[in-house]
Amino acid sequence: MLVLRKSADRGYADHGWLKSFHSFSFAGYHDPKFMGWGNLRVINEDRVAAGMGFGKHGHRNMEIISYVLSGELAHEDSMGNIKGIPPGDVQRMSAGTGVVHSEFNHAKDQTTHFLQIWIEPNQFDIEPGYEQKTIPAIEKDGVLRLVASPEGNDGAVKIHADAKVYAGLFNGPQSATLQLDPKRKAYAHLIRGSLNVNGQPLSEGDALLIDGETQLKIDGGKDAEVLIFDLSH
Repeated sequence: MLVLRKSADRGYADHGWLKSFHSFSFAGYHDPKFMGWGNLRVINEDRVAAGMGFGKHGHRNMEIISYVLSGELAHEDSMGNIKGIPPGDVQRMSAGTGVVHSEFNHAKDQTTHFLQIWIEPNQFDIEPGYEQKTIPAIEKDGVLRLVASPEGNDGAVKIHADAKVYAGLFNGPQSATLQLDPKRKAYAHLIRGSLNVNGQPLSEGDALLIDGETQLKIDGGKDAEVLIFDLSH
């Protein structure tokens, strides 16, 4: 089963300093048909204006991944981490028993564009944790590069959730396949460009909800950047 979710059908919020597209129900956007997919709960595509950001706020029992596309995200949390997250870095924060953090764009003339992703954990009330890794573009070129997994293998960040996240850059004749367990769900989110996933054309911001399939095939990319999620039911 393949279900196309068009970019324009996502929720949208314009707070002036923050412009955010919501793939699933979040804050003031509610759609009972899109409350999440498997254990994937949130994909927010955020653009934070120069000099602005999210003040201190708390999370519990959620695996939170930040994937920065342009600009830089400044992160500070109650675990003592003070980090800058540039494009190409993947950040994982395990909220566990509770963490307070803030995220800011300290640039004076550049918008920070990033994806904030929430995945429901399979371990609850763990000690909060933080991890950040650089994934060079060359490692994503024409392949699906593992960027988050329960084992933290192959240079991926480790998440306390039954899910794997892959990132890839595809252009021209490049293609890739990923074997899927038909008893699980998968989700493809196209960040930019255009791409075919299992024969379904996707444009920037589109997504494909996948269930009961044995394989995922990517081809027909044009300046494409994509995230693929392998998810529990």
